[in-house]
Amino acid sequence: MDWKIKKAQKGLKGELRVPPDKSISHRAVMFSSIARGKCRIDNFLFGEDCMRTYEAFLAMGVSITRKHNAVVVKGDGLKGLKAPAGALYMGNSGTSMRIMSGILAGQDFATELTGDESLSKRPMGRIVEPLRSMGANIETAGDGRPPIKIAPAGGPLKAVTYNTPVASAQVKSCVLSAGLYADGTTALTEPFQSRNHTEKMLEYFSAEIEREGLTTRVTGGKELVPKDLSVPGDVSSAAFFIVGALLVEGSNLVLRGVGLNPTRTGLISVLKRMGAKIDILDLRGESEPSGDLRALYSPLEGTIVKPSEIPLLIDEIPVLIIAAVTASSPTEIQGISELRVKESDRVRSMTENLSKLGVEMMEKGDSLIIYGGKKTFTSAVLDSFGDHRIAMSMAVASLISDDGCTIRDTDCVNTSYPDFPGHLAKVS
Repeated sequence: MDWKIKKAQKGLKGELRVPPDKSISHRAVMFSSIARGKCRIDNFLFGEDCMRTYEAFLAMGVSITRKHNAVVVKGDGLKGLKAPAGALYMGNSGTSMRIMSGILAGQDFATELTGDESLSKRPMGRIVEPLRSMGANIETAGDGRPPIKIAPAGGPLKAVTYNTPVASAQVKSCVLSAGLYADGTTALTEPFQSRNHTEKMLEYFSAEIEREGLTTRVTGGKELVPKDLSVPGDVSSAAFFIVGALLVEGSNLVLRGVGLNPTRTGLISVLKRMGAKIDILDLRGESEPSGDLRALYSPLEGTIVKPSEIPLLIDEIPVLIIAAVTASSPTEIQGISELRVKESDRVRSMTENLSKLGVEMMEKGDSLIIYGGKKTFTSAVLDSFGDHRIAMSMAVASLISDDGCTIRDTDCVNTSYPDFPGHLAKVS
């Protein structure tokens, strides 16, 4: 399916609720499935990615029922999963494949995880290495990519102390999940702070977990105790509307119930540094903070984004680039290597699309230089590259194009935000 996105004439206005948080929805199903007891997950994201996690645990014998926008999960404990009848298909979901590998490494049955064409190109060596050091029996294709085959380890996994070379919430979550099945305390240290949804949810479910600086420790063998929870709105989905409002004159947009975990709000911090008028109207929440946001049209200035900030806004960099193109001075985004191993090579995807819009970026080592000063874009036919965040970023760019843009191959947006075009039309 293609989108035709019109130029926004009068700003983005009104109120909107973005979809539930994808990262939290995944983890809620995963950890409640291996907890002992019943958990109700309100405001669950029924997008394609999260449904891969949902269906995988159904295939492993977990009782999961849908009730309107909620799911009720009844887990039988850390060892309550059963062998699936066949391979578990993860679709396009790297989160499903990487975190579930940690859980499955501790099981007494064999499993195979497969994915679509895009996921099958993504590197899995970064989780295989620490899992093998814990005694996991795990194999990938010859180049370290999916499918992943996991056989029983023959006993408890070994607790390890692991320093991960990349600040990745998926790698961290994989190791901590495996640590639940380890004999002793597993410690993971990352170079920079990444998303902490896994640590917070494990703590909420009464795991024996400690956090000290950049190191997280989990002690294995303790059963999880589930509690009901409500998933906040996804700040990564809100990002497209925040940037759209900042760029289109006359905008005054309120986004309700957005997740505001500090390890996910890096984009908001960077945009405010650039001069963005973004206000948090209130802050609430138990296991995860959330609140309402107001974004107003704002002329922006360029900035430098340091490598330590990248894990806190990794999914929002494509739309941050759109904002940076309009800034009055150059922006430099440092530490971009992780952009190349997402749903697409996002450096290449953004470079090719921006060239069609009359914009150039320059790579300088492991940095991107965006020169800024562009207030409108040339109308063009753009490509999603099968990447939901590229598709939605190009839709934001279309709002300030000469006469709108066409974006090709947008079915990929169903992984996280099926209603995106309708929501964009509602407020613009």
